[in-house]
Amino acid sequence: MRPTKEEVAPLLKVFNSFHPVGKGVEQYLLKNLFCCSVSKGEFLIKSGQICDSIYFVKQGVLRGFIKEEDKEVTTWITIENEIVAAISSFILQMPTMENMQAIENCELIGIKFADLDRMYLQYPSFNIIGRKITELYYVYAENRAYITRLHDAEKKHELFLKFYPHFAYRVPLKYIASFLGMTIETLSRIRAKNARRKKA
Repeated sequence: MRPTKEEVAPLLKVFNSFHPVGKGVEQYLLKNLFCCSVSKGEFLIKSGQICDSIYFVKQGVLRGFIKEEDKEVTTWITIENEIVAAISSFILQMPTMENMQAIENCELIGIKFADLDRMYLQYPSFNIIGRKITELYYVYAENRAYITRLHDAEKKHELFLKFYPHFAYRVPLKYIASFLGMTIETLSRIRAKNARRKKA
């Protein structure tokens, strides 16, 4: 199902924050974007599949995770007004190692790889938006790398609150703990300690 202009407005707002979106791009998007929904617990994409679309999150929370034996390791979390894909799979059009799962009921707007590629060719100005979004998400990836390389659990949590304050009390503890590479018990102790400090 194609989105209406009103439904696309939040995405256009994001694009315009990087570079003005011309009428041609806007009309192209209205003709080539599609709407989809993913219920809580369902998968947007599973390991072994090719990610053939990239998505804008209108509503909800998703996570990426990989499986290590019987353990799930959360690699990223994303919420409204962010763009999401199994990025290596999307760019290279090869099977992904990642699973993309809805933590909440999600409403998404997507575009197929071929349609996005064609838009870059037809509207060169959109390449500026694409570059700036790529730069921003590279920074996000670097932030995640900082967190995962630290050994101090409290420092990990401190950086998590700095980089992702909007996740802190919305995402279930088990996913945050997995993302931070610690047990739920450790994360709970750190939160309780921080709460006592605030009261003191």
